[in-house]
Amino acid sequence: MPLPHLILVPGLVCDHDAWKHQAESLRALATVDIADHGLNDSLENMAETLLRRAPLRFALAGHSMGGRVAFEVLRRAPDRVIGLAALDTAYLPRSMDDAGEREQAERHSLLEKARSEGMRAMGLQWVQKMVHPERLSDSVLIEAILNMIARKTPEIFAAQIKALLARPDATPVLRGIPCPTMILCGRQDAWSSLAAHQAMAALIRKSTLVVIESCGHMSTMEQPEAVTGAMANWLSSL
Repeated sequence: MPLPHLILVPGLVCDHDAWKHQAESLRALATVDIADHGLNDSLENMAETLLRRAPLRFALAGHSMGGRVAFEVLRRAPDRVIGLAALDTAYLPRSMDDAGEREQAERHSLLEKARSEGMRAMGLQWVQKMVHPERLSDSVLIEAILNMIARKTPEIFAAQIKALLARPDATPVLRGIPCPTMILCGRQDAWSSLAAHQAMAALIRKSTLVVIESCGHMSTMEQPEAVTGAMANWLSSL
């Protein structure tokens, strides 16, 4: 019996290194590809690009913004996805109140920093809220994240910010997901809370919730063994 095809979808200004441990370890269970968003500036276009390159049937795992892309894939082709893993992500649109205005201002401030000082400088500021506080002194982890961000350009960052600010409401998608789904997050994720992941799991009929301990938003890199183990269990159940 052939191995299932697994597509890993990176988040904001992330690439294959965000999935390095998972991609290497899960090749015994699946044929693994990692999506590249290029200069797409909407979640819808990112999903369409993924679908054009994907086989007829596949499993899908998205981290952060990649989880939102995965939801858009399921909006378009639910019959093609045999299993979903959504990691450290969210599903609601940007609010049209003060909180939404603050989010837009904060994202544009980071973009201006990337344009004026470079992607690595922006990443050094961005990462402060992205990992467990105790991991900020882990130079190997922080350098891996900063090096990944530095491979992107301000133009790519701008396109992805535009996509996130215009994100659609995925609530109807979650209610209709037909495939086995794993919702996973770091317990100390300061960007997308455990409560938000519990809400997602409650909306999806065939879902399980996995919480990674001592972990912030960058779960695939902060606690790679624990995340890979959870993903192996999910893949084996498909």
